[in-house]
Amino acid sequence: MTPAPLAKKRLEARIGAALRIRGLWLATAESCTGGLLSKMITDVPGSSDYFLGGVIVYGDDIKKRLAGVKASTLKGYGAVSRPTALELAVGVRKRLGSDIGVSITGIAGPSGARPGKPVGTVYIGVSSADKSVVRKFLFKGGRASIRRQSAAEALRMAAAFMGIEVER
Repeated sequence: MTPAPLAKKRLEARIGAALRIRGLWLATAESCTGGLLSKMITDVPGSSDYFLGGVIVYGDDIKKRLAGVKASTLKGYGAVSRPTALELAVGVRKRLGSDIGVSITGIAGPSGARPGKPVGTVYIGVSSADKSVVRKFLFKGGRASIRRQSAAEALRMAAAFMGIEVER
């Protein structure tokens, strides 16, 4: 049986193949998804060739201790913010020694909404030594749906960050 062409593989497999070919490592820092992104990545056989690991940074203290988010960032912007997502992506990349760090922080609900940050507000970050990008999303649906949408969008962002064509 011949392997499926790269373009026809699931996105997480395409990301893995690109990381493997380039000799790069990936790490994740997840809050509201609770490890779902890491699960999707490690569902691909051979993912240990390019996935170093991930941390679930649910509490603010863990965000600080394991991913290097500054206390001043959390106090000034909150856990669900662009600066926090950036520091999570950069921090997990540096602390785990990966080439690319991906972060997710958000409000999956049904509670947790704040003024200006309704349920479904999610920030996703991707970082390498050369560049970083953070995007804000407002996902609709229940808790499970918001978590799935967040992890799927993180894969799309990581792929686009690496120059992999992404279908919508």
